[in-house]
Amino acid sequence: MTLKVIGAGFGRTGTESMKRALEILGLGPCHHMYEVLEDLDQYRLWQSVPDDPAPDWDRIYAGYGAAVDWPTVFYWRELAAHFPEAKILLTLRDPDSWLRSFQNTIQTSLLKRRGSGYTQIMGYRLIAERTFGGRFDDPDHCRAVYQAHNAAVLAEAPADRLIVFELGAGWQPLCEGLGLPLPDVPYPRGNDTTGFHQRNDKARHVRQAAGLDIPPEPGTR
Repeated sequence: MTLKVIGAGFGRTGTESMKRALEILGLGPCHHMYEVLEDLDQYRLWQSVPDDPAPDWDRIYAGYGAAVDWPTVFYWRELAAHFPEAKILLTLRDPDSWLRSFQNTIQTSLLKRRGSGYTQIMGYRLIAERTFGGRFDDPDHCRAVYQAHNAAVLAEAPADRLIVFELGAGWQPLCEGLGLPLPDVPYPRGNDTTGFHQRNDKARHVRQAAGLDIPPEPGTR
């Protein structure tokens, strides 16, 4: 199996719903940050990726037909080159709406990790440090990074491979971009703020029970 869809939209642009939508359309399994957080093998696999100058993308995405959300979005250019037949899917929402959602979910989780010794974990490194330059608690900076990222995808992605999907648009633009018929089911919705934190907390407990995601001793990094 090879990736047929590469998500280039930041988390909190409807990526969890998009994951389920792509799976309904037969393009799954679809990779998402939840795979990394909830699958211990995926978690172990991804921890070394930020330090790898040439990740083995075929191995990393083995068994997946699509990928959205972080960490995929951080590597969208590399993945687009590696999987040249894949569509590039840019999920969007209003910048202020995105910022509020980001602040209530991902930013909250990153703030907890910043003060607890978890900063070497892949998700923190790619999102907090490399995407937002450590300034993920600066709203103006985060909004600017979000908008600049979207502009870069729109400018760089080949027009014949790019699908732009606005949050709430439903099946039509997605199916048109993929050349697939409209399914006879409602477009999925989910991953609200409460669900986000509940799912993350549950996954963290599972990782810690397996001896993973354990903070270092005080004074170490």
